[in-house]
Amino acid sequence: MAQFVDWDLAAATAGALSKTGPAVSLEEATQVVAELRALTEEAAGHVAAYTGLTSQVEVPPVRVVDRRDWAKVNIAGLQRVIGPLVSRIAGDSPPGPLADAIGSRVTGVQAGTILAYLSGRVLGQYEVFSGEPGQLLLNAPNIVEVERKIGADSRDFRLWVCLHEVTHRTQFTAVPWMRGYFLGEVQAFVDASQGGEHILERLRRGVATLSEAVRDPESRASVLDIVQTPAQSAVLDRLTALMTLLEGHAEFVMDGVGPEVIPSVDSIRAKFNRRRESGNPLEKAIRRLLGIEVKMRQYAEGRKFVHGVVDRVGMTGFNRVFESPLTLPRLEELGDPDAYVARVHH
Repeated sequence: MAQFVDWDLAAATAGALSKTGPAVSLEEATQVVAELRALTEEAAGHVAAYTGLTSQVEVPPVRVVDRRDWAKVNIAGLQRVIGPLVSRIAGDSPPGPLADAIGSRVTGVQAGTILAYLSGRVLGQYEVFSGEPGQLLLNAPNIVEVERKIGADSRDFRLWVCLHEVTHRTQFTAVPWMRGYFLGEVQAFVDASQGGEHILERLRRGVATLSEAVRDPESRASVLDIVQTPAQSAVLDRLTALMTLLEGHAEFVMDGVGPEVIPSVDSIRAKFNRRRESGNPLEKAIRRLLGIEVKMRQYAEGRKFVHGVVDRVGMTGFNRVFESPLTLPRLEELGDPDAYVARVHH
């Protein structure tokens, strides 16, 4: 069958469109990489002590990347998870007509455009698609650029970012079933579609919508067009609840640990929140279409939920959330910690 995405072209497009990072000397770049690696280790100790969670698997060392490398890693991960899904949807049909090949090249350019945009904004990520158990990435140019823009103390800001991202790594390595559950829900979303060819076309349209938004902030299309069935909506609710929990937990941990180890944490949080909330029309349009506006709400809602549960049952009690998929919060419980505690701690 023809490829859904021309991944080589996606990588080439992302590389060509990625913005250059902030001006740094070779000596400074080397120092940034070394410090981020050291701060990752320091953050791991703080996160384990604060949460009571420890990795149950061997954890690969952090990978400090630039913008192009970040895009390459994510393209490899997407290729690994999307390829088998597309094969299952479309079946083992013979290679399609020339139009399919052209379509994969168009989608490749569009995917590369989106990843180039994101590569200039993501500070860190726990990438779970590329292999077990996942890989912690820190995007050094973006971290340096943001700390300069908000006038933060560089070591304080870097440790603050590491606390957040190491918490995500801990969530996936201290909870053995988490990665499989997440990938299973992605699979369930595809399985819940009505007809393979139809969802492939909708996925293509979703990629095109995002790519168009990167180029044209006036676009009013929505990637929610990809969601087509009640079953898919149910899966999306579970994924939204999961991501809200994980983001809120990371925010709760970084703010809980921060005052003890980061002298300027209050200033950093205030400046960073102002930066999150601001943005030119292009930024706001992209955030809406990529779901980043939803993600920003997830940070606040998730942090409030975690805080509410910890207040009621303590950190050890909260950690029951990671016992099994059945103890994860439901979407409607995120705004009602009492209801969650009543269900899980009855």
